[in-house]
Amino acid sequence: MTTTARDTSTTGTPTGTPTGALVDGVLFDIDDTIVDTRSAFVAALAAVTARYLPPLPADEAARRDEALLAMWRADVNGHYRRYTRGEIAYLEQKRERANELHAAHGGPELDETAFAAWDAVFDAAFRAAWVAHPETEAALVALLDAGISLGALSNAQTSMQTAKLAAAGLADRVPLLVAVDTLGFGKPDPRVFLEACRRLGTDPRRTAYVGDEADVDALAARDAGLVGVWLDRPGSRRHPVDEQTVTGVAVIRSLAELPGVLGL
Repeated sequence: MTTTARDTSTTGTPTGTPTGALVDGVLFDIDDTIVDTRSAFVAALAAVTARYLPPLPADEAARRDEALLAMWRADVNGHYRRYTRGEIAYLEQKRERANELHAAHGGPELDETAFAAWDAVFDAAFRAAWVAHPETEAALVALLDAGISLGALSNAQTSMQTAKLAAAGLADRVPLLVAVDTLGFGKPDPRVFLEACRRLGTDPRRTAYVGDEADVDALAARDAGLVGVWLDRPGSRRHPVDEQTVTGVAVIRSLAELPGVLGL
């Protein structure tokens, strides 16, 4: 007979976690973990390319599109991570990255006024393209049916991420618990993981954190005392990863694998 470990009714999730499960709660990264943000970036960059970058023959344009996406996602100069450490403002990091794209691909330099117009184009296309990954729904249902409490921890702004979860149809299943503006800094600082566990109502040792980046997600969660899970989707890495350094965490290729990894 299946017994239950605890009552999670205050979190709005089903009660009763099977004692055979490895965790009582799961925290998710949002971007490129449960929401297909990569595809949304493709749409956003296509919109600003059409408005701001010089036209190219089709084959060259396709290569440029791939380079733009890789450059934006990699953020090789670390502007976004400076933002998550509380060192610069959100729009400052975004303007720096936009100007780096333009400098590399023949676009005009953006002053504050020009960047505001650029950002409006980018943001409208970005928001219109927010959707969940195809396997997200089934994975969440499996976890909820097993009585697991769910929440989200993100390195982006609360307003952006709550809107993103709502647009992707996930807000009722995965409430945002901690964002970068909750404490004024984000991952990999262990305090954000512990605060998310506190809000979820779970012991960090019985809480998994699932994210698409090995360092700031799975390894940082492990170091904070959680169960780290690296979602390494084929072909989607933002940065090169030395896989020999990724130890003490579970590695999955799809969210469909998550319930099994957690013993459900």
